[in-house]
Amino acid sequence: MPRPFQIACLVVFCSVLSYSQTESAPVVTFTVDFPGSQPEHYSIRVQSDGPAHYESSGRLSADSAETDSHDKDSFDFDFAVAPETRQKIFELAAKAGYFQKDVDSRHKGLAFTGKKTLSYKDARRSGESNYNYSSNPAVQDLTTLLQSLASTLEFGHRLQYDRHYQKLALDEELKRMEGMARSNELVEVTAIQPILDEIIADQSVINVTRARAQRLLERAGVH
Repeated sequence: MPRPFQIACLVVFCSVLSYSQTESAPVVTFTVDFPGSQPEHYSIRVQSDGPAHYESSGRLSADSAETDSHDKDSFDFDFAVAPETRQKIFELAAKAGYFQKDVDSRHKGLAFTGKKTLSYKDARRSGESNYNYSSNPAVQDLTTLLQSLASTLEFGHRLQYDRHYQKLALDEELKRMEGMARSNELVEVTAIQPILDEIIADQSVINVTRARAQRLLERAGVH
């Protein structure tokens, strides 16, 4: 067999192997649908080997008319999850039985806080469960973690919008982030580092606002 042909076959084999490994990596997905909230829908997909994807849709602001379809906004964002957070997500999924059984508490009279769905998939098993509230400790912890991650990513979404269209709103948004970071309500701030770096470098943004962005990154262990 000619050597060039052997090399070509090896390249194709390695590409197929790499693709199959990525496709078979365990995945946890968390989806929330809560009409009237901000956002009204979001989904986080986390692979055990690092890559993650977030998407959301809903009104741009609390002042937007709910019936105004032109005032809807969608957000798609690829990012990487830190190994420590990733490990915690998959450990909690395992403790929750990979969502192969119903995790909803079924308690009547509980306030509706959105239809939540947790799903798991790997090469050997899969599971999915819908719930409003779960009394399962692992599901509770995982829900809190993924909701905190969604909050962080939504901050990044709004900061990106504010920097382009209403820079004076940046300081209030970053101030809220600082407060939530101090109370450990935000996770994976490094995921939105690119927009924070843009704010820090933007000379048209006031210094106090740029300093807030800098402090957030320093708190997250960046810079």
